[in-house]
Amino acid sequence: MRILLSAIYPYTFLLLYLIIPFDNYIRALPNILLVILVLAFPFTVKKEDFKKLKSLPIILFLGLFMYLCINSFYSGRLQEDFNIIKKVMIVVGLTILYIPVNDVKKINSAIIFSALAAVVFSVYNFVLITDSTGRFTLGDSPQIVESLLIDRLYLGLLCTFSIVISFQAIKKKYHPNNNYYLANIFINLLFIVLIASRIALISLFLLVILRQFYGQRKTWKMVIAVGAIAALVGLFFIIKNERSNQNNLINDHKPPLAFIENSMTYELRAVVWGCAENIINQEGFTLSGIGFDETKNRLMSCYESTIKNPYKRENFISERYNSHNQFLDFYLSAGFIVLLLFWVFIVVSFISTRKQFLPTAMLTILIMYCLVENLFNRQIGAYYVGFILIVLMTSVKTKENNDIKRI
Repeated sequence: MRILLSAIYPYTFLLLYLIIPFDNYIRALPNILLVILVLAFPFTVKKEDFKKLKSLPIILFLGLFMYLCINSFYSGRLQEDFNIIKKVMIVVGLTILYIPVNDVKKINSAIIFSALAAVVFSVYNFVLITDSTGRFTLGDSPQIVESLLIDRLYLGLLCTFSIVISFQAIKKKYHPNNNYYLANIFINLLFIVLIASRIALISLFLLVILRQFYGQRKTWKMVIAVGAIAALVGLFFIIKNERSNQNNLINDHKPPLAFIENSMTYELRAVVWGCAENIINQEGFTLSGIGFDETKNRLMSCYESTIKNPYKRENFISERYNSHNQFLDFYLSAGFIVLLLFWVFIVVSFISTRKQFLPTAMLTILIMYCLVENLFNRQIGAYYVGFILIVLMTSVKTKENNDIKRI
C-alpha cells in the first residue's frame, strides 16, 4: 500500500497544479486532490523529508502564518479573518505536502502544461467569440477579457512562471528539448503581449535585466540590460498615454457593460490606493490592524463618499474591490508586525537564494504582483504563492531534492 501511494502521490500533486486554472469548471476537483494528498501524506512521507522544511525562508513564512493567527485571535476577529488566514494556510499546507515528492521537475512540468492548456483554451474561446461577433480586437478589448480562462492578471502570472521555468530548463549544449522550451517561451510571451498583461510584461523586462547579473559578465549582456530598461521606460509612457485616452471612456455617462467595466483596471488601483491611504491617515500607526473584513468595509465607505460617477461608484461597491496591494492589505488588516514579517521573509529569501536565478526571479515576480494584487484574497493566488515557496524550499535545500540544479 505504501509503495502504491508513494508512486501515485507525485502525480496527484502534479495534477493539482495542472488543473488550477480550470477551477471554475471543475471546482470540486482541486479540493478532492488536496484531501487525497492530506490522507496519503502520512504513508508517503519519510523522516528525512522534513529536513527540507529546515530553511530560513520556510521558517519565516511559518512564523508569519502563526503570528497572523495569534494576532487575529487576540484581536477577537479570528472568525472574520479566517477567509484570508485560510488562504495563507493553503500556502503552508502545499509546501508541507510537497516534501515527499523529491522531484521539482514534476511540478515544473505541471506549470508549463497548465499554462499551455490555459492559452489554448483562451485562444479557442477568442476564435468562437470572434466568429459570433464578426469583430477582431486585442489588448484591453471585451473580446479578450471574455475569452480568458481566468483573470488576466493570474493568467499573465502563470505564463510568466512558464517562461522562467522553460528558460531555466534550456541546456547550454544542444539538446532536443531546447526546441520545445524555446517554442513554449515564444507562445507564452506572444500570448502575454496579445492580452496586454502589463504587469507580466514589466516583470519579464525586470527579469531580463536581473538575468544579466548571473553567469559570465559579457558586453552583450549589458546591451540587453540597457535595451530592457529602455523598453521598460517606453512601456511606462505608453501606459501613461493610454490611461489619459481611456479616462474619456470612464467619464462617459452611459453605463458600460459589466465585462467592459471589469477590464478597466487602469483607474481602479488609483482609486483603491487613494482610499487605502485615507484609512491609514485616519487610523495612524497600527500594530494589530483593523481586520480584513473591516478593511473592506472601510474601503466601501470611501468609495461611496469619494467616487462621483454613479455607475462607477455602484460598480466599485458591488464588486467590493479590495486594496489591490498585498503590502497595504497586510498593514491595514493585520498591522505593522505582519507587514514587517512579510518583508523580512522576502529579504531573507533573497539573501538565501541570491546566487541562483530561478528563486530570485520567483521572488521578483512575487513582489511585482503583490504591488498590484492581494494574492491571498484568491485561492488561485494562494496556490501560486505556494509554488513560489516550493521553489524557495527546493533551492535552499538542494541536497534534499535530488533533481534540483543550480543556475
